[in-house]
Amino acid sequence: MREPCRIVKDTLAFVGEKIHAGMTTKELDVLIERFIRSEGARPSCLGYGGFPASACISINDVVVHGIPDERIIREGDIVSVDVVADKNGYHGDACRTFCIGDVKPEVKKLVQVTEECFFKAIEGLRAGRPLFDIGYRVQKHAESFGYGVIRSYTGHGIGKEMHEDPSVPNYGKLGTGVRLKAGTALCIEPMIALGDWHVRILNDGWTAVTVDRKPAAHYENTVIVREDGVEILTL
Repeated sequence: MREPCRIVKDTLAFVGEKIHAGMTTKELDVLIERFIRSEGARPSCLGYGGFPASACISINDVVVHGIPDERIIREGDIVSVDVVADKNGYHGDACRTFCIGDVKPEVKKLVQVTEECFFKAIEGLRAGRPLFDIGYRVQKHAESFGYGVIRSYTGHGIGKEMHEDPSVPNYGKLGTGVRLKAGTALCIEPMIALGDWHVRILNDGWTAVTVDRKPAAHYENTVIVREDGVEILTL
């Protein structure tokens, strides 16, 4: 799995160089597909459940699963880019939220804290620890800033399939859930809202937006649980 995860990491670094105000999300998606295929991999999202693009590109109040189209990325936007690559029958998955130009301080803080939530989640995580410790640590950190923790979507296992058991919620009770085994591959992905955590799905059947239309940020890595900690494959 290190190879598809490396490709995802490199793809997101490439996105960081190319994303700018004035481009459309479709133009960005085309660049992402070309980059993934140039590495001998396949964009896992393309065609998954009928999804029509190579990446999920979500702007501002779109939490996840934004479909790339003619929408223009503008100065002050935050843009979450979720990329999954399939190579040699295994998947890698990660997401970053990019700040475009001069972003409002309170929104920039949200993006920063969402990333921090991931690193809080893996503190002390190793084989034998309960699954829901992950969500507990995300929730505790996010809610200490008054943010909403998205419930409708979770992290997940990953491997030969893009989504595998177990689900990895971003909330939970410390000391509960299945005990994680060494070698387990997980996608840990805090999705945090500036306001309320409730979401609704738009008519396209994919795009999830915050009900109060306040911004949301998303940060994700693929990790392997080890006896002595976690190995992050997409950093």
